Amino acid sequence: MSSVLYEKRGAVGHLRLNRPDKLNAVNAQMLDMLEEHLETAAKDADVRALVLSGEGRAFSAGFDLDMGDAQNGESDDDFVAREMRRNFAVITKFLNFPKPIVAAVHGYCLGSAMEVSAVCDITIAAEGCRFGAPEVRFGSGIVCMILPWIIGQKNAREMLLVGSDKIDAERAQAIGLINRVVAEDELLPQAFALAGEISLNDPLAVQLTKKALLNSLNIAGLNRALENALEIDIEIETTETPESAEFNRILDAEGAKAALAWRADQLPDS
Repeated sequence: MSSVLYEKRGAVGHLRLNRPDKLNAVNAQMLDMLEEHLETAAKDADVRALVLSGEGRAFSAGFDLDMGDAQNGESDDDFVAREMRRNFAVITKFLNFPKPIVAAVHGYCLGSAMEVSAVCDITIAAEGCRFGAPEVRFGSGIVCMILPWIIGQKNAREMLLVGSDKIDAERAQAIGLINRVVAEDELLPQAFALAGEISLNDPLAVQLTKKALLNSLNIAGLNRALENALEIDIEIETTETPESAEFNRILDAEGAKAALAWRADQLPDS
């Protein structure tokens, strides 16, 4: 079974993350397939909008931590930088997609998968969905620093610096991360209803309106800011400290709970 599924329902394309046994964690193969299906949908004049969803218990727990191996002669740092840029390219492909995308998220929507949902034009979440950006807890950075542009600096700083992965759908709606919260059995019907309404509109007017919205952000510096933040993320991922080395050793040997507990034990007593 393919890890990314694509089909058309009339004028609406449906893109589905399909790695449910891994909570739809996005791996290298899925990145390739997402790009391929996005290119297909962009070129298809019959498709006027997309719905993006995930199969199984979650939309996605984020991008897979094990994305492959360095190529011949490639240093570990160069490999990490290449992978970060690859992840960034796919997220920004959703951002720059010429037709509207409605994201339908449920279960978990974490890390870079949350960034994908955030760059979609409209995001609907099922009741009980959990959002978060826990990267800093594990010594990692943010691939696509889109949150300040979507939810503002204060909310973005709270999410990214705390590293919480327990933000509920109601809070996500209150800060502007998503558009609406619905019952889980209404998630896809409402997503397709919205995409269907968009499809009834003049396609050129819709696409140029989306272009104008994105251009207004780019004039304010979006592209340059995202690219600059990506370089900082690469610096985070390729810089090792004594603390990060020991944390990663415990993480590999004993798991995340033990590694987080070890770090907490290193803090001075209050």
